[in-house]
Amino acid sequence: MQKPSQNASAGVGASRHAFCVGVGQMDKKGLAVEKNLDICDQSILVTGGTGSFGRAFVKTALDMCPKIKRLVIYSRDELKQYEMAQMFPREQYPQLRFFIGDMRDENRLRRALEGIDTVVHAAALKQVPAAEYNPFEFIKTNILGAQNLIEACLDHSVRRVVALSTDKAAAPINLYGATKLCSDKLFIAANNFRGARDLRFSVVRYGNVMGSRGSVIPFFMDKAKTGVLPITDPAMTRFNISLEEGVEMVFWALERALGGEILVPKIASYRITDVAEAVAPNCRQEIIGIRPGEKLHEEMITQSDSLNTLDLGDYYAIMGSGMEATRARYLELKGVTAMRQGFAYDSLTNPDYLDVEGIRTLIRRHLDPHFQPI
Repeated sequence: MQKPSQNASAGVGASRHAFCVGVGQMDKKGLAVEKNLDICDQSILVTGGTGSFGRAFVKTALDMCPKIKRLVIYSRDELKQYEMAQMFPREQYPQLRFFIGDMRDENRLRRALEGIDTVVHAAALKQVPAAEYNPFEFIKTNILGAQNLIEACLDHSVRRVVALSTDKAAAPINLYGATKLCSDKLFIAANNFRGARDLRFSVVRYGNVMGSRGSVIPFFMDKAKTGVLPITDPAMTRFNISLEEGVEMVFWALERALGGEILVPKIASYRITDVAEAVAPNCRQEIIGIRPGEKLHEEMITQSDSLNTLDLGDYYAIMGSGMEATRARYLELKGVTAMRQGFAYDSLTNPDYLDVEGIRTLIRRHLDPHFQPI
């Protein structure tokens, strides 16, 4: 397997994605990506809307579209809804609504979708170890919950659905990844039986979100206080995406995706040892071994998907089964190309790497502006 380049890029995560490109304008890579939806004229439902992604999405949507019709947060945690309501007071944001509900409750979903044009599906059970001990619960939420949402959207006037996925859905080796792969397949397949509806289902897939709950950088920042950083494997690599880039990608998908694709961002990788060096160069590193269900390197596109993958410039698109017409429409756009057989996209062979200083710059930009290595 190809080794990572030692001339690691010091890229600092500046946004590379086309965001709010006007109709018929070119994105940054020269693609004529047509804008087919105006988010500011929509009523939007966000499942799992009280999580880190949901809060960031809502803030961006309200900043970008202060007169957005309606923004509905659908989640089952009343405390998080209360806390989020304090961040966005009703007097200032009258278009914001909070619905308590579960993805397993199809009737509640149907009620929440009344009058909704656009859905962002971020709700999921996500902890890998918990999935191994509670498999039925993950199946109920991540798979059957996805089915409930799809069927409810088909029966309402929803026009766009974007579901969030994970790198763990690519060649999954744990139950969580398997449930998300199944969920992805359900959303893509829904395009085959939408009939004459103006309704598109798309999926966005990305890996570790920098600074999200349970991710490695805040974990190391906390562990550095003890003087010891636990390292699973010194060879481990991961992709890196900021929360802002993840939100940006979802907006791109909502406004421009044609439906029936899994979108994958082109982002930088990092070595776990470089993260440790960036956070706490004076701490001892203790090798603890890779955990069950964990991969040494992240995959987002497998070789098996190479013949179904298109290069859109800032993103790859894995086209789903039965999406030949949509694939052809993408290939008509300037600059869109089909990937060669055997292509794969993983964090080890990715040519774009963050170095130690690049990681520190990102920490200061996205997590703590006053960060200093320990």
